[in-house]
This record gives sequence, structure tokens and C-alpha cells, in this order.
Amino acid sequence: MKISELIYQDPKPVFSFELLPPLKGNSIRQVFDAIDRLKEFGPKYINITTHHSENIYKEDEKGIIRKMNVRRRPGSVAIAAAIQNKYGIRAVPHIISQGFSKEETEYALIDLSFLGVTDLLLLRGDTKKLDADQRKLDCHQYATGLQEQVNNFNKGIALDGSSFPPPEVPFSYGMACYPEKHEESPNMESEIFYTKMKVQNGADYLVTQMFFDNRKYFEFVDRCRAEGIGVPIIPGIKPIHLKNQLNVLPKIFRTEIPEELARELRQCNSDADAVEVGVEWCLLQCRELVRRGVPGIHFYALGATESIYRVAREIY
Repeated sequence: MKISELIYQDPKPVFSFELLPPLKGNSIRQVFDAIDRLKEFGPKYINITTHHSENIYKEDEKGIIRKMNVRRRPGSVAIAAAIQNKYGIRAVPHIISQGFSKEETEYALIDLSFLGVTDLLLLRGDTKKLDADQRKLDCHQYATGLQEQVNNFNKGIALDGSSFPPPEVPFSYGMACYPEKHEESPNMESEIFYTKMKVQNGADYLVTQMFFDNRKYFEFVDRCRAEGIGVPIIPGIKPIHLKNQLNVLPKIFRTEIPEELARELRQCNSDADAVEVGVEWCLLQCRELVRRGVPGIHFYALGATESIYRVAREIY
């Protein structure tokens, strides 16, 4: 059963969340601890983020500066398989186009299919930390290119054009959407155009970038429906848990902080104060979303597991 089917069959908004793989050298226990804390709310699926490697320059023992390719976090393939096998909860690894060659993507699809992980979230990924060499990789420039590769894989068409037996269970996938417009979109009309293209090319559902103003989500959904986009559009929600996120989140994710929330955060004297403000605001958001019949709520954990627990306890 695909993620979209899990969403459709549940009369209540489905609960899901996204996890960040631990930094290299740390135990997967960090991932399991977060899942153990939140599993009582019956998550239908768990997303695992993927991160490209970075080229850095480091001086060796002879004083020579050398370029090194460093991956700070493990990939999502093994973690997704571990989650699915340990908990029986659907795991959704992110597949990103930037920083990964088309060949690397094919290898990941082969491994995931073999492991029985057949739900994906296709994304372009962050390009800001790619250097000149990484930008020359034979990769997909946009997530729609990933769609074509996954669609061909499902048909038994390899990257080199050769044929192979199609996977017994084809991949299904969701994609991202942006109620406040992607930073590179010139306007909301373009945003809707490309959102519709993603669905026409095979996306089963959409999950939004985080937002803190529900009005923008509802307006975005209305515009999508008016354009004939009928798939579930899952709101992505993050409880603020650090005082500096008032400035950091808008800078990184291009999301606007409503003045009412900003005013409360400015008055916080500590991160502990920010946690309380973040939980209360998140609760207000989620209660309205549930009241208005959203198909699910997808929480961006990213260090906020305890805050999500407090919100989910009230909502689910």
C-alpha cells in the first residue's frame, strides 16, 4: 500500500515525522530513541533526510593543502531499512538530485528495491554547499529529472537504456511544495505550474515546506485545487525550540514568521522559554489544521522530538 493510500484510508489526519541521520561516528540509537518517543501516536511513515558530501580543503602533515570529500552523515538507505525492519513502520528515504550523480541514484534505487523500501520523497536538495566540481556532476538539475529516472526504473529501464525485469513492487513517491514560494520561483503562478507538473509526472502526494501561518497553507491548497491538483497536500510543521530560530529559519527555509509569534520569541530569555512558545504556537496551528480536515500533519523533528511529543499528545 502506497503512502497516498495509507492517507486516504485513514479517516483522521495521519501522523508522520522526519528524522535527521546522526552525525558520522554517532550511534543509530539516536534515531531509535526519537522513534521510541513518538511511536505511541501511530506514525504511518517516517522520513529520513539525505545529505550530499562536501569538498573541503585540509592541510596534511607535510603542510600541503589537499581537497577531501567528506560526508558528515550516513545515507538514508541503511537507516530506512533499519527503521522498517525494526518497527514495521513505513520508511521514506529522501532521494535528492543535487550532489548525487544519476549513476549513484540508480545504485540507491537498486539497493532500496532489494531491501523492500519502496516509498520515496524526491527533492532537488540544497545547492548552497556544492563546489564547482560537484556542480559538474552528471546529476539531475531538478527533482522532475529524478521523477523520470524513477518512473523508468519502475518500467525496467536502466540509466543506460538497457532493460531489466521491472521491480515486483514499483516505487511510489511524494514531492515537496512551497506555500510561500520556492526561493527561485519568480512568482506563485510559476510555483503552481511546477507543482502541477510534479503531480502530472507521477507524484502521489505533496508535503509542504514548513510554515508558521496556516492562512498561507490554505490559500496554497485552494490555488492547487483550482488548477486541478487533487493529490493530498500534507502540511509540514515544525515547533520552534531555539530562540535563534526566529532569524535562522526564515534565512534557511525562506519561511515567514508571523509578527505575533516573532513578538513572543523576542521576549524569550532562554531556549527553554522558546520551547514553550514554540509548543503553544504549534498546538494552535495543528488544532486549526485538524479542524479544517487536513489529510495529515508531517512534523519536522530536527532536534524538537520532545516538543513534537507534547503537541502530538494533545492532537492525537
